[in-house]
Amino acid sequence: MLIDVIMAHDEYNKPRRSGAFFLIIFGALIFVIAPTFLIDDPELGAVAIFAGFLIGGLGFYLHFVRGRRKT
Repeated sequence: MLIDVIMAHDEYNKPRRSGAFFLIIFGALIFVIAPTFLIDDPELGAVAIFAGFLIGGLGFYLHFVRGRRKT
């Protein structure tokens, strides 16, 4: 009985190994680099800005919002 409780507690405290934090960092990096693309090719720069927001927003959702219960 005690072993089951310890195992359940260990499973609960296991860190989630999703790539959400990586997506946040990658989206921010794309967003910071986007002005260099914007100088050479305005269309590519606009796509880079949009992609940075999209990728970072997806990472934020996966890391902070998904899995929370409404109270």
